[in-house]
Amino acid sequence: MDLTDTAAQLGVPVEEVERVHRLAGDRPSAPLPARSDVPALLDRLAVPPDDVAEIMAGWPDPDSPEWTAELRWLLDRSIALVRADLGGNGWLPPGPELPRDRGPAWRHLYVYAYLALVDVVLGYHRDHGIPDAVSWATLADLGRNLAIDRRMRGEGWPVMQSWLTLHVRGSLYELGRLQHYRGDTTIDLHIPDSGPLTPESVEASLDEARAFFPRHFPDERYPAFACGSWLLDPQLREYLPEETNIVRFQRRFELEPYEQPEGLDADVEMLRFVFRTLTTPLDELPRRTVLQRAVIDHLAAGRHWQWRRGRFPV
Repeated sequence: MDLTDTAAQLGVPVEEVERVHRLAGDRPSAPLPARSDVPALLDRLAVPPDDVAEIMAGWPDPDSPEWTAELRWLLDRSIALVRADLGGNGWLPPGPELPRDRGPAWRHLYVYAYLALVDVVLGYHRDHGIPDAVSWATLADLGRNLAIDRRMRGEGWPVMQSWLTLHVRGSLYELGRLQHYRGDTTIDLHIPDSGPLTPESVEASLDEARAFFPRHFPDERYPAFACGSWLLDPQLREYLPEETNIVRFQRRFELEPYEQPEGLDADVEMLRFVFRTLTTPLDELPRRTVLQRAVIDHLAAGRHWQWRRGRFPV
């Protein structure tokens, strides 16, 4: 396989193809599920109907003209790359961002990789005694993220394709209202787009995690919960009442000193999570909620948001 030619055919930088080649090596891939089983699997993964139709239309059948040799190579090696890090917890891009306008195979290549890895991670879950209900609730984040990407007109998926490798490596678990990620020294909390962040739902999820991780990962020790998010920006208290769910969530944490993460723009993340758009002008964004008005007014005043990290004891 000529990596320079492969990169040119895929329309991506050669460095990204070289990275996939280096990390995947000759490690084993995993087979895709049978085509006839895919609709039921996608339903279980909460994939919306429009995305189901696209995924099935682009399915990598052996005789599909859309699936060039280069595209099939990338799918196979992306699966191998992620599978080789089963149980790992680092941020892991499965491959380069592809030109999405070339068709459903290109648009959903990393969805096909995810589907191939479902059985792999379910085996990992079984080895750790994790209940099926937790496994499927966790893996169904695929459907949620595809719906977000569609709402964002394709602006969300480049970030999400790396995020979703946590799920199929056994690094992240959805326990009630929160997602819990096995970090190096902490359980990192993530807040999915799934309803109000009430104190009661947060506490119930934390209680579940306090029992879950010692039971299923007894050799690991996590003395603290942690979170890195725009939700922890103390500037929000200038706009939000003290009794709001966000402020009450913030009060759980002791914040680390502020340091802007490399490669992360908190203003962009605010727009991504609060409005699900990165391109709509500020004066055209909705102002229906206190939070939406806060984000817009803060940016319109020439100020910037912060991505903050904090923790509290388990």
